[in-house]
Amino acid sequence: MAPFGLSRLRSLLRREGRQGHTTPTASWSRPFGQGWESPYTVRYASNLDDGPWHGAPLGGFGAGCIGRSSKGDFNLWNIDGGEHWFGSLPDCQFALFEDNGSETRAHALAVAPEVDSSKPEGEAPLSSWSWYPASTAEKPTGSYSARYPLSWFQYSGVFGCEASCESFSPIIPGNYRDTALPVAVFRWRFRNPSRKPLKLSLLLSWRNTTGWFCNTDPSAAVHFRDDGSPEHNYLPAIGATKGQRNRAINAPGLRGVVMEGPLSEPIAEGQGQWCIAVPEELEGVELMRCSRWNPHGDGAEIWQRFAADGSVPESNNDRRSGNNDPVSAAMALRFELAPGAELELPVVISWDLPVTAFATGSQCLRRYTDFFSPSGDQAAAIAADALLRWPRWRQQIEEWQAPVLLRDDLPEELRMALCNELYDLASGGTLWSAASASDPVGRFGVLECLDYAWYESLDVRLYGSFALLQLWPALDRSVLRSFARAIPAADATQRPIGWYFTQGRGRVEADRKVAGATPHDLGAPNEQPWDATNYTAYQDCNLWKDLGSDFVLQVWRTYQLAPDGKDLSFLADCWPASVQALRYLKTFDINNDGLPDNGGAPDQTFDDWALKGVSAYCGALWIAALEAALAMGQTLALELGVDTAAEQRDFSQWLQQSRGNFDQLLWNGEFYKIDAESGTPVVMADQLCGDFYARLLGLPPVVSEANARSSLQAIKEACFEGFAGGRLGVANGLRRDGTPLDPNGTHPLEVWTGINFGLAAYYRLMGETNTAVAITQAVVNQVYAGGLQFRTPEALTGQNTFRACHYLRAMAIWALWATHTDWELIPGAERQP
Repeated sequence: MAPFGLSRLRSLLRREGRQGHTTPTASWSRPFGQGWESPYTVRYASNLDDGPWHGAPLGGFGAGCIGRSSKGDFNLWNIDGGEHWFGSLPDCQFALFEDNGSETRAHALAVAPEVDSSKPEGEAPLSSWSWYPASTAEKPTGSYSARYPLSWFQYSGVFGCEASCESFSPIIPGNYRDTALPVAVFRWRFRNPSRKPLKLSLLLSWRNTTGWFCNTDPSAAVHFRDDGSPEHNYLPAIGATKGQRNRAINAPGLRGVVMEGPLSEPIAEGQGQWCIAVPEELEGVELMRCSRWNPHGDGAEIWQRFAADGSVPESNNDRRSGNNDPVSAAMALRFELAPGAELELPVVISWDLPVTAFATGSQCLRRYTDFFSPSGDQAAAIAADALLRWPRWRQQIEEWQAPVLLRDDLPEELRMALCNELYDLASGGTLWSAASASDPVGRFGVLECLDYAWYESLDVRLYGSFALLQLWPALDRSVLRSFARAIPAADATQRPIGWYFTQGRGRVEADRKVAGATPHDLGAPNEQPWDATNYTAYQDCNLWKDLGSDFVLQVWRTYQLAPDGKDLSFLADCWPASVQALRYLKTFDINNDGLPDNGGAPDQTFDDWALKGVSAYCGALWIAALEAALAMGQTLALELGVDTAAEQRDFSQWLQQSRGNFDQLLWNGEFYKIDAESGTPVVMADQLCGDFYARLLGLPPVVSEANARSSLQAIKEACFEGFAGGRLGVANGLRRDGTPLDPNGTHPLEVWTGINFGLAAYYRLMGETNTAVAITQAVVNQVYAGGLQFRTPEALTGQNTFRACHYLRAMAIWALWATHTDWELIPGAERQP
């Protein structure tokens, strides 16, 4: 890579800023409105499949988010913490009017909608509106591009003017204020390339949805899917209207419309405000506002005048709605452009829904309420803050993405995916609570995925947390502190284990949480996340053989490598739990060879794949974790005077014994057997995750360099090149000749996106750059060409199906950034919270 050069970066970004057809550097791009011929479809009917129309989310972490697809519609509404609602609201839309002196035209800037998802039984919505045409091979009409948190629409071939819209939220590494804000900025740009003046008008219409995003099922009843995993009922109040009202607002810094609903005392989930706003002063721009119109009619009350002259009927009707009385607001910005003239218009959408509720009587305030009152009336204040500060936010995004954009020793699609895979930190059902004395930046969590709706699955974040660590390290510490608090806890509640149902073995029950066992997850949004752990009941997670090691390795990793420095208080806070986790895990050493034994039921992250006896995956993690625990104990003793002698003595003894037996039990002369007792003749792709972690953290490697390289060669030949010719990525486990042990197998024949990115990082750490890049490119190409963008799944199959979208582990692509760049700092991440 060339030295960091601001002039080179500015040249790249100037190219992005031009009007026309330019695709922004390192972005995912799609012709406007163009569909997919054969997108990936879901593997299990009970799993979520919204289809391929996903765009980059807008909204801060834990604040709820919205999304706009490449056909122009707003269709993602993950507003309720931990929950998901996908549906198009056609009246939530921008539109453009143009008069060139001889003819006029007006279009809503989306492909014609088939349905209003808040009223799916209705006829085609807003039938009086004229909708923007989709691109065809013969006539492109524009494009959508995204490099999270930035996204762009460029419109062409329909209007005489050049029009584009850049949208973003202030997702800024090391910024623990603005990154939490519930706001979206739309930076519109217009240019008149003709020789005569153009009269233009930009319309923004928005639905009042206050009161919608809360669960109306107080029981949130749990049942099991066909894959054995639990899920809970979510019945949002979509379409509710009672008590809603809209009103125009003029305040310092802005003019706009506030949309609100009834407020209880204290304020409840889903209550609060939305606001659409523009700057208070816009020279040469006429603002017109209509505070109330009915989106369930044909839309003529707005469209007739807008299509005629770019105006909307001005009103400030703040009447409260009754039942079945939907209300939208609209504002139009009308202006004239002389030949060659340009104009930039910032427009903001903000929301203030300060409460996230969980089980009955359990809730939290969102992180942004540390900076704005939690009263539910701050939408305009948030919008004013955005209208004042958006240029600085945009500059900071440019600065933090610069090292990625300039890293041209990585293919452009990999640089694109590094940015875009961060989407899940906003739309992955994210929670981020207000701060407290014990949690000074609040408590944080991202769902494993929307199908497996529980927070921060520890085995998954072993790879998936590399992004959080390198960009928002205080949040990574917050998650690990929550696990440290949970390890000593116990909950003897009996629960049925789902896997046994799938095996036809009937009802088998287990304690929810055994004291000392490292929990699998930090709970679910329908219970008490962070405190009621081990929500998943697909397996008995108290028996898992990787979780304790996963915790210890992540603690030491975060202490050692966080860009904001080594936090000894964090290390000390996590030390007792680390000791307890390893002592508990040692109890599974059945034959006293130093290595915990897998029990024959799936008891690790490959939770549909039974291992028996010592396994390569869990055993290598155990050895690496013991090395990390020794380093932890030595550090605490030297730096803080903590007496760790007894723990160091035990860990050293276990380590010596483990190292003496690992190769003897598992090495077959070419690679490590999957386990010592099952006799399963496959090459397991992630067999040496523990060695990867040890080498990454500067600890003594788990295996010799020769054995590691030999294993990696076998994995490459059998599971990558031997599986679909490397086109899909690395399969989890195949025979040495690349054939499947069981053609109907589940996990062995899947390509796990996050495991692949982690493997790529391991190959890169070992100096095998070409293999690392080839694996990453294969997976990235499948995701972003297959209609899986901004909903990256856990697994891909050779049958063009996927499983478990919006998956946390895929952010493991940031492990490749770490190994490829030797932990190159992302600007801002070093800031203290």
